[in-house]
Amino acid sequence: MNRIFILLVLSASLLAGCTKTEESNEPKTSGNPIAEGWYADPEGAVFGDEYWIYPTYSAEFEKQLHFDAFSSKDLITWEKHNNILDTTAIKWAKQAMWAPAAIEKDGKYYLFFAANDVQRPSRPGWDPNNTINHSGGIGVAVADAPGGPFKDYLGKPLIDDFYNDAQPIDQFVFKDTDGTHYIFYGGWGHCNLGVLNEDFTGFKPWEDGTLFEEITPKGYVEGPFMFLRNDTYYLMWSEGGWTNDTYKVVYATAERATGPFNRIGTILESDKSVATGAGHNSVIHTPGTDDWYMVYHRRPIPNEGRDHRVTCIDRLEFNEDGTIKPVKMTFEGVVANAIK
Repeated sequence: MNRIFILLVLSASLLAGCTKTEESNEPKTSGNPIAEGWYADPEGAVFGDEYWIYPTYSAEFEKQLHFDAFSSKDLITWEKHNNILDTTAIKWAKQAMWAPAAIEKDGKYYLFFAANDVQRPSRPGWDPNNTINHSGGIGVAVADAPGGPFKDYLGKPLIDDFYNDAQPIDQFVFKDTDGTHYIFYGGWGHCNLGVLNEDFTGFKPWEDGTLFEEITPKGYVEGPFMFLRNDTYYLMWSEGGWTNDTYKVVYATAERATGPFNRIGTILESDKSVATGAGHNSVIHTPGTDDWYMVYHRRPIPNEGRDHRVTCIDRLEFNEDGTIKPVKMTFEGVVANAIK
């Protein structure tokens, strides 16, 4: 009996050891969300050998007055950079700074953002007795490093009017292969395209003399983003309502950054086994590889409030014909991938 007992104990120990070894061989992942706290509208970028994510601090409008950023060498460990920009530096921003988008040019780092949730009399949100959202729009800040500190670049909004009925929010700046910097932006169901001038202080007019061309895809609501892969331009945007489960990411393709765009379909949406309200995304590409990642926000289950959104990262994969596979939301996130 004692010999049998000893054998059973030894067998159990060996099995436990094997299980522990197998677990230790499993690759470490980023986990989702990538950081604690409420963050939304994440803009992903690569600067040098680091990945960066610039999200909205998701809170009530009167508390949404600063930006934090996150950097990583490997997509696994993310360092938080506190308060890289706030309303003390942007004097014209009175409330609701959100949807930052960062790009490097000539050794400087530019952070584009929306502020004040600017309205106008033709909209239900207009209050003639409360001037806090009578002005505002898309601003620009500049810094010598991707983690700031950033300072106001213009002292006023870069875009503060409603061209083509597009609310001046949710901007993204895309550098094309010829060095042209395009800006995609727009809320209220309208998407505009403009060409930034050399110093990012204004815009080059189109051939017809206008500053912004409307390129609104069918179903567009907000949050445009563009990337280039294998000579195909991918334009992404969000549809549905940002405060509920209908929020999702849709995309189109084109042969040029200016279109025309061929709508393909939805690639990210609610999955009630993981999260709901998935949207307002960006894409990170690991240089020198064909590794791509979707950075987005989603609402954890159970969701307890309008502003309870978290920033996550999952793989972005393609079919042989270049179309994008539906993005699978996970709790694990992604495995390590250092920039070489």
